[in-house]
Amino acid sequence: MCLAIPGRVAVWIDRDPLMGTADIDFGGTTKRCQMACVPDAVEGDYVLVHAGVALTIIDETAAQSLLADLAKLEHE
Repeated sequence: MCLAIPGRVAVWIDRDPLMGTADIDFGGTTKRCQMACVPDAVEGDYVLVHAGVALTIIDETAAQSLLADLAKLEHE
């Protein structure tokens, strides 16, 4: 089973079509991720990230809902 985590695009580092990278903010923890699948993402967008690769852009409401669900799991 795979799990993709929502994060917010903080800063684009490189916009190369195949090797583009951006720093993604995961609630205060920032990780550099590959962005080839989401070249249209802009700073402030939320993306789903799996294994360091941003897979798709999601809206903020969906991202916040997923983060809330993950927080609930943490406390079970």
